Amino acid sequence: MRLLLLGCSGFVGRELVPFLLELGHSIVLVSRQAQPFPHLLGERFAAMQLDPTDATSWQRSELLQALAEAEGVVNLAGEPIAEKRWSASQRQLLLDSRLSTTNALVQAMAGLRLPPAVLVNASAVGYYGTSLEKRFSESSPTGADFLADVCRQWEAAADRAPVGCRVVKLRIGIVLGPDGGALAKMLPVFRACFGGPIGSGRQWMSWIHRHDLCRLIGAALEDGGFSGVYNAVAPEPTTMASFAAALGKALGRPSLLPVPGPILQLLLGDGAQVVLEGQRVVSERLQPQGFSFHYPELNAALVAATSPAPH
Repeated sequence: MRLLLLGCSGFVGRELVPFLLELGHSIVLVSRQAQPFPHLLGERFAAMQLDPTDATSWQRSELLQALAEAEGVVNLAGEPIAEKRWSASQRQLLLDSRLSTTNALVQAMAGLRLPPAVLVNASAVGYYGTSLEKRFSESSPTGADFLADVCRQWEAAADRAPVGCRVVKLRIGIVLGPDGGALAKMLPVFRACFGGPIGSGRQWMSWIHRHDLCRLIGAALEDGGFSGVYNAVAPEPTTMASFAAALGKALGRPSLLPVPGPILQLLLGDGAQVVLEGQRVVSERLQPQGFSFHYPELNAALVAATSPAPH
């Protein structure tokens, strides 16, 4: 397939782009970076330096042409959730970085005689809010907090894609990989033997190995049976205490000192909610769709995510 990728030059994109090329697809990557993957450049991969959140980018002929030629679009664009304190301006950026890109994308698609056949759009398990007791599946209602509102608006924007375009929304959990995401922040602490559960340890973590997320995006693009919402999480959510113990074991380090919640809140403000509260999310739609995980169990996923060896 000819694919247009947005927001795919970071942690997930580092594995997703080469993975999709291996599957035989051709890719145009839109990124604010000049050349995120110079080693991949070739006749089936091109990068376009544009800001997809900027409306003027969508008036550029080269982007509109790439969209017109695309058979599928992957949109993961959005400011990272837990990188900075949630000031009023950061909250606005978390929302706008998702809505601006998705709104501009679907509007541009609507102007095409033949829009792309499929849009795979990111969302997040934050859609459900947080809870220690509840179990959430794709049919569960949305939560009432800030992140739930962001996800709800993000998904609604994707749903405005033109008739005839198959829309797949992936509510993505905590993505595990060695070179980014939540795990990259934890690894140095654990390798120094200071790692332990963050907060109470009772909060849920719904996770997915990055390789499985890439496989899921590939399947959603290629398999016309995929449509609507899927929780992009492994079958076994875990508590933070169990996650810390498993990570310590994978690294051959004890899981010792817990990280107090107030310290994390001092660093991240409201963004600490993502790891201090969490949610227990499962997918009831992926198995019937025929998708199976390479890393369904946390221990094997953490060994793979903390090892330099390839999959």
